[in-house]
Parts: sequence; structure tokens; C-alpha cells
Amino acid sequence: MDSLFPVEPIFPEGFLYIPDFLDEKEEQFLIKEISKIKLHNFIFQGFEARRKVASFGYDFNFENRSISPGNPIPTSFEGMIRKVSQTINLEPKDFSELLITEYPVGSVINWHRDAPPFEIIAGISILSDCIFRFRPHEKAKQGRSSIISFPIKRRSLYIIQDTARTEWQHSISAVKDVRYSITLRTLKKSYR
Repeated sequence: MDSLFPVEPIFPEGFLYIPDFLDEKEEQFLIKEISKIKLHNFIFQGFEARRKVASFGYDFNFENRSISPGNPIPTSFEGMIRKVSQTINLEPKDFSELLITEYPVGSVINWHRDAPPFEIIAGISILSDCIFRFRPHEKAKQGRSSIISFPIKRRSLYIIQDTARTEWQHSISAVKDVRYSITLRTLKKSYR
């Protein structure tokens, strides 16, 4: 039965969602900047994923599970990083990695938690929406009824930290239109 008032999902503790974080002008600027960056196929555990990426700051190698300094974060993203930092009370320098991902139509991200060296994850959705999902990381708690599914709108910001980061996995359903995401990550103290 449809409800007069939409029911908002109950997010895991440590997850924050801010729709309309960017305005159209900011989004267009970022699309232009992304178009200047050479993206490469993402290889995960020997397989080519159906998405392209470019990483700046620190790089996590999924083959040998190590982290190393990479190319510097382009200065053209400083305004966006500052805006995200102010929103969650961090310093812009706290973000150690910037990852740009291009999702072609039909691409997905399977269930996962982000690489262990990273602590706070901030994602911005560009060009189109997607369906984001959470489920408990602990296998015994997984099941259809444990999945939280909701739209992440174009130009929105989401933050994953604390319990949402450590005790939950997330995934993205197949995208219906080309989508870009800009992901910022902080490093855990033990990796700095």
C-alpha cells in the first residue's frame, strides 16, 4: 500500500546523506575537470571491472593489498574538497585520496567494504542517480530483510564512517545512465 508520506530508510549509524550538496554550476565544473583526466580500466583481483578510474593522493593496490603515495590531487578539486571538509568538520588536508570513477550504463559495484587503510569515505554522485544498498558485514545477519536500499541522487554527498564503515557492506545496483562519482577518503592513523 502506498503511503501519503514517503518512508525514509533508517540508515546505519555513521552514514550521512545530503541531497543537493552541489548546485548545477558546481557539477558542470567538476564534469569539465573530470573530462581532462585520463581514466583507466579498474582491475580487481586480476579481473577487469566494468568501470574506469583515476586515483590521486594515495593508491591502494588490490593485488598485494598495499598502499603507496600516488599522483597529487589536482588543485581544481580543492574547492569541492574544502566544501566537503567544512560539512563534516575536517581539514581539507585530512583527505588523503581522491578517486574518480566512471560507471557506464549497466555497471555495478558488488558488496564490499572500502580498503582497510581508509577511515572516512565521502562520495559525490555526478551526472546521474544510482541505487545504493547497505547490508550487515556479519554473514549471520545477512538476508533480504537486512538490506537497506535507497537512491543516491545526482549532486548529492554521502559520508560513510564509524559503524556504517566497519559493520556494514555497501553496493550499487546497475546504473541506468552514465554516472561519475568522486570519492574522498581519509587514512587511518596507523597508515599515516
